[in-house]
Amino acid sequence: MGDSLHATTVSISGDGGDEIEAYLARPDGDERRGGIVVIHHLPGYDRATKEIVRRFAELGYDAICPNLFFREAPGAAPDDAAAAARALGGVPDDRLVGDVAGAAAHLRALPSSNGKVGVIGYCSGGRQSVLAACRLDLDAAVDCYGAYVTGTPPEDFPIKVSNLVDQLPGLRCPLLGLFGNDDARPSPAHVDELEKILTANGKTYEFHRYDAGHGFFAVDRPSYRVAAANDGWERIADFFATYLAA
Repeated sequence: MGDSLHATTVSISGDGGDEIEAYLARPDGDERRGGIVVIHHLPGYDRATKEIVRRFAELGYDAICPNLFFREAPGAAPDDAAAAARALGGVPDDRLVGDVAGAAAHLRALPSSNGKVGVIGYCSGGRQSVLAACRLDLDAAVDCYGAYVTGTPPEDFPIKVSNLVDQLPGLRCPLLGLFGNDDARPSPAHVDELEKILTANGKTYEFHRYDAGHGFFAVDRPSYRVAAANDGWERIADFFATYLAA
């Protein structure tokens, strides 16, 4: 497989039939392949997230990231759009599920699709990736240090969010979790609770924990940890290769 790819902004049908912006990257070539929905972090639909979308295309997948803040601030810079969304309490869970469903449907409608779609998210997107995997028919999900999959948000938490404890028994696909031992949201205790629930409900999952804090994948932040991020990317690649192959 070569490393040539094509990336562009598209319009997709999101929750409730709303037309929203999304960033799509695809390898060149006609071979059948899986698709990946990338859920951006709370700072928004930014350059770093689009680089992740292109990385998945380079790995051989059709990849798409819906702009979850498009309704609040169409055409705005990522920071401004994120601020507008936070001011309204963040993205409602039901709308998130609808937008991911629309992104997955867009991928499955591509002529190169093998019908399999995975989802991945970072930070707030990690929680949303698990949420989508509990509510939608997906083939694989990755949670990169998603806060409040378990645990209780403090009253002063900046977005309106609840944990997913009551939804976890309905997880519909295998889950890969990547976490930092020095993180507070999620803390090691939160990860332990998540693992306990998944085990009790007979779910297929794989967790890896690193000597790192929150955001260790973020190459543009002081939290970046080379060893953890490199190992994490290898785990992600292997996981998706297992569950999204033709």
